[in-house]
Amino acid sequence: MSLNNNTSIGKIPKSKRNVLNRPASSSILEGDFYLSSRLDMENESITPTYKSKLFTLFKQIEKEFDMLYQENQNLHDKIDLLNEKLEKETYDKPDCIDFENNISKVLGKKLSSASQKSKTAHKLKAQTSKIVSSFKTPSFNCTLVKDYSGHKDGVWEVSVARPGVPVIGTASADHTAHIWGIESTRNLLQYQGHSGSVNSIRFHPSKDLVLTGSGDCTAHIWQAVLNWDLPKGQSSEEELDDEIEDRIDSKIPALRTPVRELFGHTGAVSAAEWISGAEQIITASWDRLAILHDVETGTSLVQLAGHDQELTHTATHPTQKLAVTSSRDTTFRLWDFRESVHSVSVFQGHVESVTSVVFAKEEKVVSSSDDRSVKVWDLKNMRSPVATIRLDSAVNRLSVSPNGFIAIPHDNRNIRLYDLTGQRLARLPRSSRQGHNRMVACATWADEVLNGINLFTCGFDRRVLGWSIQSMKDL
Repeated sequence: MSLNNNTSIGKIPKSKRNVLNRPASSSILEGDFYLSSRLDMENESITPTYKSKLFTLFKQIEKEFDMLYQENQNLHDKIDLLNEKLEKETYDKPDCIDFENNISKVLGKKLSSASQKSKTAHKLKAQTSKIVSSFKTPSFNCTLVKDYSGHKDGVWEVSVARPGVPVIGTASADHTAHIWGIESTRNLLQYQGHSGSVNSIRFHPSKDLVLTGSGDCTAHIWQAVLNWDLPKGQSSEEELDDEIEDRIDSKIPALRTPVRELFGHTGAVSAAEWISGAEQIITASWDRLAILHDVETGTSLVQLAGHDQELTHTATHPTQKLAVTSSRDTTFRLWDFRESVHSVSVFQGHVESVTSVVFAKEEKVVSSSDDRSVKVWDLKNMRSPVATIRLDSAVNRLSVSPNGFIAIPHDNRNIRLYDLTGQRLARLPRSSRQGHNRMVACATWADEVLNGINLFTCGFDRRVLGWSIQSMKDL
């Protein structure tokens, strides 16, 4: 799967990092086969019989790959269970905990007075408490509530509509964006106006408008007029042939014409976002540029240059005209549009591609990277991060809740929760029936609890999941 607008020729068992490293002209996309993507089979010189044979062969290859992939995932699940069992056994036998690295320096000092002994005892107690705290029971209850299935390729992003409108939007490499009813899990609308992978989706803060960015080098603004009386779509566990899928798709309203098209980029648009006030839009692209657009006219106002490599993401401040852009050049930039002369600040803290940067409460900024870390920054002093979270897998598009909880989606299918101080809170369940079985591309918090759901995630398994995240104190 890729962010560009080329077609899919099969499933590629590679992480999104290798996919993104390919140039925009790459002809390989990760995802499932589907008839509309096989343009190379539509040549009139190929007979229908030959087409049918090729289709059958591709299906057999795809099925065999899925079996191998599932075996591999089962082995990973067994390893996770063994690791959890090992942690439990360590907790049951606290004598096995190695304190040497933490207090060897303290114990090695000569204690010359009672006050020194008291201080050392206090430090020892604090360090011991820190170690033991890592074995405490989880303080959050994480439950899978809803499963939204229907995309034919990986899902890059999920977004939640404004308060009072109980829908979510999804952007997929299958060239479509979908609007879903949160409670019913019904697919209410398909936007089919893009000719490439749809890489991002954002709802207007006050109107029934949606903004999408695509591998076709454009961003579209389109109107989400929804039909709430549609029949419920297929279950995620059903396996339907192409004929039945087409019949279900035909019942879902399709929109192909945008209200406004935003041009100016020469590479895939990786992300697009409304500036505070929704009179302007910022787009980030693989052409190394971000562009500020006027919503009313669709014209490009200014090109924001400076990044040395492809841009991976952009986000805006909820109340001020500030934006951040992240790039594969290991940096992210803060753009200030509050004055007539736009200012920019460059921040270096990661050693690999920065995959996303978002604003958080208390004037904080949180960045994620392929270097397996998440960093929390203070806007008032961004020379160095105020907290660094070290992880075991590359991080994708994260999200920060209104109360400061960071949802971190990983390449290794995990989703972890931390707070802004870097304290680990929980890991979402992951099994054969719960969680994602491919890379998790994005996590998005809802500003309010919607039918018991306050977190949404999506990934390369083509699924979008709704989670209930509750503190054990509130239960």
